[in-house]
Amino acid sequence: MRLWGANLSVASGLRLGMLALMLGLSACASLPEGHQADARDPWERYNRAMFSFNTEVDDAVLRPVAKGYRDVVPEPLRDAISNFIGNLSDMITTIHHLLQGEAGKAGNAAARVFINSTVGILGLGDPASSVGYGKTKEDFGQTFGRWGAGPGPYFVIPLLGPSTVRDTAGTAFDFAADPFNLVFQVGSATEMGFQITRLVDRRASLLDGESTLDALSFDRYVSVRDAYLARRNQQISNGDVPAQSQDPVNGDSPK
Repeated sequence: MRLWGANLSVASGLRLGMLALMLGLSACASLPEGHQADARDPWERYNRAMFSFNTEVDDAVLRPVAKGYRDVVPEPLRDAISNFIGNLSDMITTIHHLLQGEAGKAGNAAARVFINSTVGILGLGDPASSVGYGKTKEDFGQTFGRWGAGPGPYFVIPLLGPSTVRDTAGTAFDFAADPFNLVFQVGSATEMGFQITRLVDRRASLLDGESTLDALSFDRYVSVRDAYLARRNQQISNGDVPAQSQDPVNGDSPK
């Protein structure tokens, strides 16, 4: 009981600290000259401040580590790590396709898991792609969207980056449903090591596209926000309609 109370106190302290950080960032943030409000982004002062904070952390830690990972770890080993992580995500994608009523896509994702877990040796290889089972990726934010939940306001998550209110809730469910967390205790050395490896692998995959974004961006914050919202719109619609701005609450296209 004493340990439980201590853990609760620590969790409460972390939540209060995060709330204080968010309020502080909102109070000190400024908007650029000539700024035009976007209805999808009512919390822009906070979001810009958190975007700057995340960028500083990325510049100081994540990008250098990702570059070192790409430079030091041989490409075949990096590919094997990416494939293993991707095989775990295919398990969750199978469930999401079923939740979205997409039986054919669920079968495709399940076939990927079976082939890559066997022929691909526990997912270290990706023979499923070479025999016609293309990869798809689904998450709870997409499933909630397919069920009719609007995106809600744009929201930059501390350290994790661009999101919306709907996708932020989805991220929490994604973490709870992570197959790795179901096998290994959350907070254990093994689980933390895997999460760090997954983060570095994902960050390394984004290195090549950074220069293009920076070269084309007059306002990097706006470019990242608009690209994220357009991409999520396409993912949730499965490409059935062109990407476009959405109503921040209901997800409806503007009139």
